[in-house]
Amino acid sequence: MGAGSEIVAWRPSVAGVSEVLHAHMTDHTYPMHTHAAWTLLIVDDGMVRYDLDRHEHGVLRRAVSLLPPHVPHNGSAATPTGFRKRVLYLDSSHLADDLIGRAVDHPEFDDRALRGRVHRLHTSLLRPGEELEAESRLAFIAERLRGHLLGRVAAPAVLRDVGLAHRLRDLLDARFVEGVTLDAASALLHAHPTHLVRAFGREFGIGPHQYLTGRRVDLARGLLLDGMPPHTVAVTAGFYDQSHLNRHFKRALGISPGRFARTGARPATTARPTARSTAIDTPASARGDID
Repeated sequence: MGAGSEIVAWRPSVAGVSEVLHAHMTDHTYPMHTHAAWTLLIVDDGMVRYDLDRHEHGVLRRAVSLLPPHVPHNGSAATPTGFRKRVLYLDSSHLADDLIGRAVDHPEFDDRALRGRVHRLHTSLLRPGEELEAESRLAFIAERLRGHLLGRVAAPAVLRDVGLAHRLRDLLDARFVEGVTLDAASALLHAHPTHLVRAFGREFGIGPHQYLTGRRVDLARGLLLDGMPPHTVAVTAGFYDQSHLNRHFKRALGISPGRFARTGARPATTARPTARSTAIDTPASARGDID
């Protein structure tokens, strides 16, 4: 790796993703090599050229490249300033090995919607505690990749499945603190992951991960008003850490958990009007605010 190159890599807690890699490469050239996983690549700056099965290819910023496992390829910058790339290494749980030949023939997809989905998946993978969101995004990415490879990319039919949506909501309600993976929910409810997410979104207007987060924020509010410290609330309500709680709490309420907790002090009792006051002391039952 050249002196000006930078690499960050990690293994997320998301089924199907064996590694995430973000890199800025200036003068490094990858020799011919193979991976045991599928390589899903987007370029944020510059351009990458590579050889795959004795054919030359290039990855532009608007495209998505999918390199199949076990097939030798290399890689180098096609621009003087190098390139910035983001890579996901996916195992065969999302893309079966019988698609390898098709990926060799057509490894690039000029698909703006797919690229946007891959970008948003990378964003969610940067934030610990967002595994259900990442799993949902990955399921839709894999579905679209399979469609490209099989020549069947089309807008999916969104069928309403009210019963399935409500069963998933019940499952999330029962497990919102400890969480549930998309694969586990699919197995328990006997539904494909993408159908499960689509059915939930159509019925309730939000994704399962958004609903789960909302339940956690709601629990956190009560715990904070009960006087529990924010760092304890974070773990008790199912958040990854206090930073995870802070981010979602402020997004939901526009205020940090600490400031919200300080509002929990009971306000001073307002003095009753005196005989000389013009205010009318209306009985509570007449004002409609008994509850």
